[in-house]
Amino acid sequence: MKYFPASYLLMLMSLMANLVMAQGKAANERQVTQQLAAIAARPDKTLASLSVLAIKSGKVVYQQQFGQRYFDQKNPANNLPADTQTLYRVASVSKMVAAIAAMCLVEQGKLDLEADISSYLGFQIRNPHYPDRVITTRMLLSHISSLRDDGGYNFPADVSMQSFLQTGGKNYSQGLQWADPAKAKPGENFAPGAYFHYVNLNWGVLGTVMEAVSGQRFDLLMQELVLQPLQIEGAYHPELLSTDALSRLSVLYRKQANEVWNAQGPWVAQTDDFRNKPLIRRELQNYRPGTNATLFSPQGGLRISMQGLSRIMLMLMNEGELDGVRLLKPASVRALIAEQWRYDASTHNGDDYRGLFLSWGLGFQRFTDTSAAHYGDRLVQSQPSFKPVGHLGFAYGLQSAFLFDPTTRNGIIYVIGGVAADPDKNPGAYSSMSIWEEQILTAIYKLF
Repeated sequence: MKYFPASYLLMLMSLMANLVMAQGKAANERQVTQQLAAIAARPDKTLASLSVLAIKSGKVVYQQQFGQRYFDQKNPANNLPADTQTLYRVASVSKMVAAIAAMCLVEQGKLDLEADISSYLGFQIRNPHYPDRVITTRMLLSHISSLRDDGGYNFPADVSMQSFLQTGGKNYSQGLQWADPAKAKPGENFAPGAYFHYVNLNWGVLGTVMEAVSGQRFDLLMQELVLQPLQIEGAYHPELLSTDALSRLSVLYRKQANEVWNAQGPWVAQTDDFRNKPLIRRELQNYRPGTNATLFSPQGGLRISMQGLSRIMLMLMNEGELDGVRLLKPASVRALIAEQWRYDASTHNGDDYRGLFLSWGLGFQRFTDTSAAHYGDRLVQSQPSFKPVGHLGFAYGLQSAFLFDPTTRNGIIYVIGGVAADPDKNPGAYSSMSIWEEQILTAIYKLF
């Protein structure tokens, strides 16, 4: 009988164990892919496209795409599938990336989170109902500025922030851009710094402040501060994309026409359909930075790929550094994700949006794993709970999420390029998200 050394047997056992683990991992990934494919192709709730990426312990472990980035309604043979190189207009995830750039300016000594933004904009900015309360960059980033979207948040080049925000300004209109205490419920305090209300206009003002302190247009500034240092292909306006990148930009869709949803009808392009509507170049020769950054959609205009988003996530997981490039100091990353506001039902200190917004940092949402029927910010049905930080996006049929746990360094990114059914009529079972978002997140979470 032949005997083998103990070291040889141990090595053999280790190899067999690794093989079993690899087979289990592959089987798990196949199961997740099958589940995601079924979610994307469900007949009554079809998704135009779905791109997902998972990071485990600081490493990308899974990436998959489903559906089409472009539908040719006349000749389906010309449809273009979503792939790893597809770029999307990721909606409000753009806010989080702009917040990262704002923190870069803080580190450069150009921006102070506590300073009155009037000192940067060159005119006094006050909620007329609270004339003695200053508004700071910290308030903008944490949605407690007392600004509101009711008067709009995207304006043409001939409208300045001063004419829109100052009482008596040419574009001030009825003052709907300011929280009015007359509309508050008993116990609510709408003063700057006191009440959370998710507002896109905060980022238009933030972008204008960033322009004022840097002297650069917002879209170009984002290239300099974030995208180029991290070697990310992307832009806050499609005209800054290369011809090749523009060809890989996904159209965003809904199966909705004239306010009517029809899951069996055609996909209706909502934005970025540059094959059928040529890109119109902007006339910005006379634009003066620091007057109206809403032109560059800081609240939702970033076009970027899953690969690009993953590089931002890895940088944050690595406390501000990626591939030898330090974008932010570790303290700055911690400041971005640290809690600035938490919902308190007893004091009515904010609009929780059916439980979706319960905790906030500086441009980063903090998820608390709160759950009830059609209410809350719980992301996955699985246990243990997932309490990441990041941001959600929702616009033009797109739904997106950028979510990571800085402790475990696990993260999930997904982008839906369009939905066939009305999200408001398809609520989730245990959260304020849609039923397909719950299912997507729970499926991906199995990879962890």
